[in-house]
Amino acid sequence: MKRLALVTDNPLIVAPIRRSLDEATFTFLGYLPLHKATVERIEECGAEVVLVDEGDRPEQAIALTRSIASEVRGVVAVLLTVKMDGEWVQRALESGVVSAISKAISPGALATLLREALNGHIVHSPAAMRKLGAASRPAGVVPCTLTDREQEVLRLVAAGATNQEIAQQLWITQQTVKFHLANVYRKLEVSNRTAACHYAHVNGLVTRGEALHGAP
Repeated sequence: MKRLALVTDNPLIVAPIRRSLDEATFTFLGYLPLHKATVERIEECGAEVVLVDEGDRPEQAIALTRSIASEVRGVVAVLLTVKMDGEWVQRALESGVVSAISKAISPGALATLLREALNGHIVHSPAAMRKLGAASRPAGVVPCTLTDREQEVLRLVAAGATNQEIAQQLWITQQTVKFHLANVYRKLEVSNRTAACHYAHVNGLVTRGEALHGAP
């Protein structure tokens, strides 16, 4: 069980984040205002994981995560951010965070994303990583160059649709669905439907409870 502290200037998000955490994995220690957070205070609270909400102070958030990475042993930082563009994600990763998580995710997915981050998987926005490009992509990150149609197919697969249902909804043949799925598997370096679904859920391509007919 990991001890987690939240750093945010918005107290309204504290309770929702606390409720979203898996109690079997995380012990929630409380929160510190970003404008008052220091590595000394983080060390004092005994946190092993620090979730940093950039809020209206993105530069201060990056400075804090950089200090945590360089000055505090045994503590990892995760950035909660609105900006998922390539350059910003790259800066976040270079500051020492183990992951940058979009604030647009479903709250119920937060615990899963944090677990993935702590297990050594970089959680990212596929669109952001396309902008980063292969040369600057961190080691271990799966490249995502899916076309819009391939992403539509993947979202429907992750929402539980069969090939026949996908074909009907997208007005294409089942053979075309299979063609797109083969490309998805190849690009994501996965071998089956289950692994592709896992990727979609971890990377925010489908939200919890998304109905088949509500998917794009």
